[in-house]
Amino acid sequence: MRLLLATAGSRGDVEPFAALARRAMFEGHEVRLAAPDSSGVGLSGIDVVSMGVDYTRMIEEQGVSAWAAIRSFREVVRPTMHAVIVQTARAAMEYRPDVLISHPKVLSAPLVCEALGIPHVLVETVPSMTPTRAFPAAGTTTRNLGALNRLTYRAAGLSARMFRSDLTEVAGLVGATRRRPAPPAATLLPISPAILERPEDWPESVHLTGPWRTESADSTLREDVASFIAEGRFVYAGFGSMAAGDPSIRGREVLQGIRDRGSRALIATGLGGLRIGDDLLGDDVLVVPSVDHDLVLPHAEAAIHHGGIGTLQAATRAGAVSIVVPFIADQPFWGARLHERGLAPAPIPRRRLNAHHVGEALTDSTKYRHAVNVAAEVMSNEHGTAVAMEIIRQQADT
Repeated sequence: MRLLLATAGSRGDVEPFAALARRAMFEGHEVRLAAPDSSGVGLSGIDVVSMGVDYTRMIEEQGVSAWAAIRSFREVVRPTMHAVIVQTARAAMEYRPDVLISHPKVLSAPLVCEALGIPHVLVETVPSMTPTRAFPAAGTTTRNLGALNRLTYRAAGLSARMFRSDLTEVAGLVGATRRRPAPPAATLLPISPAILERPEDWPESVHLTGPWRTESADSTLREDVASFIAEGRFVYAGFGSMAAGDPSIRGREVLQGIRDRGSRALIATGLGGLRIGDDLLGDDVLVVPSVDHDLVLPHAEAAIHHGGIGTLQAATRAGAVSIVVPFIADQPFWGARLHERGLAPAPIPRRRLNAHHVGEALTDSTKYRHAVNVAAEVMSNEHGTAVAMEIIRQQADT
């Protein structure tokens, strides 16, 4: 089977696709991955074609906020989306896959699949495309609107209209008829049912597969991280690429909240999410750019993070209680879901982040440890990429 995987976004959008690519290669399939540059994800050994975009540089230059996206729409967002939409179409026409597996940002995927006569498998990295009454679309609101929840899923379709001219260009490039493309043959969500209960009103073609992750027996920790972990329990804190506001103030408050509780702190600075001044350093804190969550979080008593689904699932799978400080997009959704399922304290709004609220949440976190350990046991038996590949094979055979 010849597969083209296409994803767009930052590290959290690329990692699951890389894991799926490696699983497909392990099973003997031909795989090509269309992806952004400089995502920070290890892609060695994978046949990768560049989309010609760099989300990491975009984040470093303008940060992450809805206002930044609006302000830079014409100069940054539109050219980036044009590259994602058009370059994926070109990659597909050159590669001629049997199945195209795509991220929702790859708006051209349905047109390409129509032109090539192949199945389209949509990957909802967060639940924002398939309507349900159970909860609102991730990234819209955290309030349960009941029967009106389904209306929030129209937001994705409305945003696609902003790139209508790009899709018209793709239609001409691939020879699509520009009629309304068929829905995906299957929709995959690399999310654990321990985190998100499957709604009863989802179609049978929509699947919660469990997280997509790469099993690696060769992963090793940095010497300083390994030594720090060996000294005993600690609290992890990292906000990844959430470069918004003042990371130094944020770092000071987070570290003080951890210290006030008498805990040690392992801080990952990421792409500007946190910054720790030299005046705050001590034997009870280690500051690093990033860590391997799978190796570090099983040793942490709690994990303070932004609520991205990748970090959130890694923490829960490791048995570390999450303290979510959401910034943008789907993060408030996940913070709310985790709290509703009894797996974490209520999220801390970013503008209310201070040492007091951090310490309060850490104290509160002990009440959720048993439930998180139960969820971790469930997740330890999940094999998301294997489940996903079985579904993809079924589409290719129909």
